[in-house]
Amino acid sequence: MIFKFSSSKTLVAMAVASSVMLAGCTATATTSNDSAIQTNTKVASVVNTPADMGVSKITLEQAMAHPDWIGRQPQGAFWSADSSTVIYARKQQGSELRDLFTQAVNAQTAEQVALNQLHSVGSSKAVFSNDKSLQAYVFEGNIFIKNVQSGVIKQITQSSATESKPQFLNDGNLAYRQGNIFFKVDLTTGLTREIANLILADKPQGVKEPTTYIAKEQHKLIDYIALQHKNKQDKYARNEQVKTQNSSIANTHYYLGDGNTVDEAQLSPNGDALIVVVQEKSSWRGEGDIMPNYITDDATIEPKKVRRRVADSKEQTSELVYINLADQSQTTLGFNTLPGFDEDVLAEVKKENFAREGKTYKSKKQPRGINVISDWGWNQSPISWNDDGSQVAIMLEAWDNKDRWLATVDFENNKLVSQHRLHDDAWIAYAFNDFGWLNDSNTLYYLSEESGYSQLYKKPLDGKATALTMGKFEVSNLTLTDDNSAIYYKANIEHPGLYEIYRVNLQTGDSEQVTDLNGMTDYTLSPDQSKLLLRHSKITMPTELYVAEAKANTTATRLTNTVSDAFLGKKLTAPKIVAVPSSHTDQPIYAKVYYPADYQEGETGKTRKAVIFNHGAGYLQNSHMGWSGYFREFMFHSLLADEGYVVMDMDYRASKGYGRDWRTAIYRQMGTPETQDLADGVKWMADNANVNTQAVGTYGGSYGGFMTFMALFTAPDLFQSGAALRPVTDWAHYNTGYTANILNHPDVDPIAYERSSPIYYAEGLKKHLLINAPMVDDNVFFQDSVRLVQRLIELEKENFETAIFPVEPHGFVQPSSWLDEYRRIYKLFKETL
Repeated sequence: MIFKFSSSKTLVAMAVASSVMLAGCTATATTSNDSAIQTNTKVASVVNTPADMGVSKITLEQAMAHPDWIGRQPQGAFWSADSSTVIYARKQQGSELRDLFTQAVNAQTAEQVALNQLHSVGSSKAVFSNDKSLQAYVFEGNIFIKNVQSGVIKQITQSSATESKPQFLNDGNLAYRQGNIFFKVDLTTGLTREIANLILADKPQGVKEPTTYIAKEQHKLIDYIALQHKNKQDKYARNEQVKTQNSSIANTHYYLGDGNTVDEAQLSPNGDALIVVVQEKSSWRGEGDIMPNYITDDATIEPKKVRRRVADSKEQTSELVYINLADQSQTTLGFNTLPGFDEDVLAEVKKENFAREGKTYKSKKQPRGINVISDWGWNQSPISWNDDGSQVAIMLEAWDNKDRWLATVDFENNKLVSQHRLHDDAWIAYAFNDFGWLNDSNTLYYLSEESGYSQLYKKPLDGKATALTMGKFEVSNLTLTDDNSAIYYKANIEHPGLYEIYRVNLQTGDSEQVTDLNGMTDYTLSPDQSKLLLRHSKITMPTELYVAEAKANTTATRLTNTVSDAFLGKKLTAPKIVAVPSSHTDQPIYAKVYYPADYQEGETGKTRKAVIFNHGAGYLQNSHMGWSGYFREFMFHSLLADEGYVVMDMDYRASKGYGRDWRTAIYRQMGTPETQDLADGVKWMADNANVNTQAVGTYGGSYGGFMTFMALFTAPDLFQSGAALRPVTDWAHYNTGYTANILNHPDVDPIAYERSSPIYYAEGLKKHLLINAPMVDDNVFFQDSVRLVQRLIELEKENFETAIFPVEPHGFVQPSSWLDEYRRIYKLFKETL
């Protein structure tokens, strides 16, 4: 199979400078496709970005003002049931409330939805009947059904309870969930029937016989006691007979064990079976996990509850239960049929840590903790039934984060069958876990990083996997068409920072480009599958909505225009995206560069000052062609460029968009590859932008704050100053879901935590440091900054300052706090560079 495109713009035309080559990859899988031919895709080292905009100089006060002044962009857009209208929310001016709007695809203006009609417009999570004639959705915890053709709406529930997960069954009726109870509604008669009640308790044992000596004697000696016992037995037996012989009574209790919780449950499309994921109930925090809030409405100190730290987390495993509703049986599906379920995948890591303590580690096999997978950006369940309910696919991951399995069920033998195992010596990605079934088929499709990049595969249950896409780019956001003709997807094929929509023909394996908007583009296929709702942005332009026909090389029509004239009038610098050569990997480091307004190409003298910004989240891409969540930083960087600074924003190793090896370069050594990349960035600016290497500063928030620490502590001569905002200082204090992927768990791999935590390197500080710490941050705790400050005091360091923000969470809210923070950063660079 050859991966090829039908597009007006060829990939070869985009080739300018550097070829992205993948280094040795340790991601492996049990399935492969030898016939897939990988394209030798080249990408541009510099892409064309929009021109600078506006004439009115941006001020720090304006840049940090409430973002309402930029425009109130459409949010949460989705299609109407009949595919004729788009529904979206917009924030009210000066308020945090949102209003809902509808806009026909051929209309120039939108209409606001009245509050008494909010229930009528549907939902982004609406589901359709098999023939697409009915749509079901949830509004404020109640279930509604809409006739797609007539628009007539029928309310199915009206209660103070919360109903969720509406699902059309193959018999034409509707199922939904209320807590752990599943109901089925006969849409003809209106009868609502309970079909399963998942009880988190041990199964009742009936009337128990006496077991102790004195109890047995009591029953022998006292007739009254014996009679009461018999009456209880008779009553219990009669109740059981009534439940089994009288069909008007719901007999739907399934007992899942005392002290457990339901993590996930999916009803089959026939309504005759359930797959339930059960976990031992545990608190998300410990008693001591609190955060004091000093600024409260009653002037007291509020001890806010917060999550536990990764250092306190314990291994957890799930129980997978298959419930046959037809015969009321329930069976636990063991994990022992999954390849590698008992492997000691951390043996080498454990050996290294044991050796440091003078001990010898002996590896042994034992069952690993296994749970359904959690994906950062999912809108699907980790459990997926095929259309006729004859099979189910479940995506599972190991507690140690080294394996992901896509498994089906052998119902005759009640066991799991592995369809795909993805192993990674580092960790399985937080994203790229989409999967599903082809319609009316026993063929799976799924994403996998087994080639080193997220690509799309299909696999029949008893056959070999086939790659539908292949190349050095990342595929995501899958949508299968109803007729099985194609899967739409989002990918950065032409350049790592440029995302368009594509579709692959499922019969031929040929892909074709759908959009060509040159920026960041996301999509939703309309219910009738004739149109696309596009969310598109550019570096200098926030997200707007567009509509287009669902076809190759489509032309998009803009639907919304919400950016303010005030914003368009501001003088803002459009950064150029460049490929910085790396001294540690074959791949370049893509970065945004903001050039000063008076910069002349080829100027000499090494006179320019510079700042490198470090984006947060670690696994995030910011050097792309779309609008960034760091829009305040974009304006701040424009302000600095206007004052003569060169500003660089790097997608250092660990950033999203560049493949598996880029993502996992930081495994067990967070902060080291990134600092190396920052050094390459400084060198590039000296060689290409006339920057004085003795006049460079750095800053960033969250992960970017952590990187600022690591750079200043471990490479103390690289930057003259740095500002660390809401920073991580000790990874053992961060959360489990993110940290344990990269550094394993502290009890297993303390070396990785010590190697990666700034607090262990604080003695290296030589230059100027500003620490900006929000006090009610329930993501990176204020304690992180407090502990590091105490460490710096004990080390008798002089060149650091701390600013606290008493009312701010991790993501600042108040414009006054934003302004105060960036005034301090601006002052730091003015005084030290």
